[in-house]
Amino acid sequence: MKRLVTTLVILLVVLIAGMTSLVFLINPNDFRNYMVNRVEQKSGYKLAIDGDLRWHVWPQLSILAGQTSLTAPGAKDPVVSAENMRLDVRLLPLLSHQLSVKQVMLKSAVIRLTPDSEANEPDAPIAPANSSSTQNVSDAEHGWKFDIGRLDVADSLLIWQRGNSDQINVRDINLQMEQNDRRQATVQLSSRINRDQRDLTLKLNATLDMQNYPRQYAANISNLTYTLTGADVPSKGISGQGSLQAKYLQNSNTVTLNKLALTANDNQLTGSGQAVLDDMPSYQLNLQSDKMDLDAISGWQPRGTDSTMQKGQAVTSAPVIARDMAAEQDSLSVLTSFNAQVALKAVDLTYRGLNIKNLDLQATNRAGNVQLSTLTGNLGTGTFALPGTLNATGKQLQVNFTPDLQNIELSDLLRAYNLPQALTGSFTMQGELSGKGLSLADFNSNWQGDAELSMANAHLNGLNIQQLVQQAVSRSSNKVQGMERYDRYSDIKQLNAHGNLRNGVLSLNNLAAESEMMNVKGEGKINFPNEEADMNLLVRVTGGWQGDNALIATLQKTDIPLRVFGPWKQLNYQLKADQVLRQQLQNDARSAIQNWIDKNAGKKESDKAKSLIDKL
Repeated sequence: MKRLVTTLVILLVVLIAGMTSLVFLINPNDFRNYMVNRVEQKSGYKLAIDGDLRWHVWPQLSILAGQTSLTAPGAKDPVVSAENMRLDVRLLPLLSHQLSVKQVMLKSAVIRLTPDSEANEPDAPIAPANSSSTQNVSDAEHGWKFDIGRLDVADSLLIWQRGNSDQINVRDINLQMEQNDRRQATVQLSSRINRDQRDLTLKLNATLDMQNYPRQYAANISNLTYTLTGADVPSKGISGQGSLQAKYLQNSNTVTLNKLALTANDNQLTGSGQAVLDDMPSYQLNLQSDKMDLDAISGWQPRGTDSTMQKGQAVTSAPVIARDMAAEQDSLSVLTSFNAQVALKAVDLTYRGLNIKNLDLQATNRAGNVQLSTLTGNLGTGTFALPGTLNATGKQLQVNFTPDLQNIELSDLLRAYNLPQALTGSFTMQGELSGKGLSLADFNSNWQGDAELSMANAHLNGLNIQQLVQQAVSRSSNKVQGMERYDRYSDIKQLNAHGNLRNGVLSLNNLAAESEMMNVKGEGKINFPNEEADMNLLVRVTGGWQGDNALIATLQKTDIPLRVFGPWKQLNYQLKADQVLRQQLQNDARSAIQNWIDKNAGKKESDKAKSLIDKL
């Protein structure tokens, strides 16, 4: 037993002595020029290592380096820079002149993907992928073989910028990448992005195929998890998972996405896409969804609801200054920086409480000129189509729509935009609208257009026109009276009108409505910014009367003026039933006397009758 222990100790001493001798015999600085040349030969990038390289023996045989940077040909700034770098090397390959690096460790590195870090020598030679002959010659000249198995980046920063756009800083990057002999790698990444008072954290697992790099490489992101919190985001945040397959082709500068699957707060999205990364990028997306709840993402709730906090949908607003800046940029000028084609089909979509079925969106963007060739769907028992255009090339967004709504429940639309339920029913509309901006405030001040409007089975809530007329007539004459009980709304079987919108004021002309007991015609205005209305109507009540048949017959063919005006929540009215009734009775009396004169009276009696008619 003692001999075995002694033998093991001797072997350990020999091994340690051998390692120590090897470390002392091999100067790590001999690798400097070799690594620099090999990196430049294989990629064209320039590796710079400041200071001396030194060995670190325990617990892992490593080479330690100081300030390190990697720069693309002709670039102003390095792509990667780090305060220190550690190369974990394998011991045994050193004996056969092989520098086998198990792991490259960069800590507190700065990775720049900006215009200043891009290559600026388009004709600079780059060794082709899998250039085995060049590799063998180089290795033979130096007597070394260079290999890297794993890359580890910790607590680092990525600075990303395209063109003249704002920089995006990706912080707290922790990356582990390990490759095999076939230049295939597994990647684990976690990071955090903070911008515009929003914080995005994400983690992903992926595999990379770099066999044909740099001409072509592919990635398979098998698992992506993320959480977004901050300003204008629901208090519980937006979180979800995703996966996709991506491929990059250098000759066409194209990224292709396949098998895209993404969730966000119970929203589901699948599809594919492509991006051509030219000076003017071009994107193409083809997306499908079985369920999309945009309210769960935006945190929208109807005005006055008490369920907001209970459901965790409270939204943290950005400060006033930030919100004002966002309003100034409402022109969506970002659309001018790219071209795009988008196709979206959603089986079930919720937006502002509206449950939309079979949404179909087909849109094209050409540097800020957007063509909405198709925007259709089902809402309740009705359908809608909203083709149009958007122009974001100016200071403020210009919009044009040609809406075609068929049998849409108006109360749902009013509720969606927090408007009072003054009028409900099945709404139909065809027209043309244009304006500046897309917000409700823009609609109230910067939109105009014309449309043909109609409603079926409508209710004018809070105002029973038939009741107003019949009670006013009953007060003027005891010969007739109305119904004993009335509803708290006016029942309208069919309503038609021509609408003209100018700066938030909707003018209604040629208005005609009918129901079982009433006919109405007239005109008026609805002021959306002030939430007021002013309608001048002629009302003819044809049913619900009780009393003198002759007077009822007169009333059934008499139009009574009615003015409805004031705030939506407290409408006022003016009704001239007594004047009309008196005038109608006078006309009937004149007519009756004139008929009697024509039939029975002589000249003397006729003169007296005519005098009586004049007094009437």
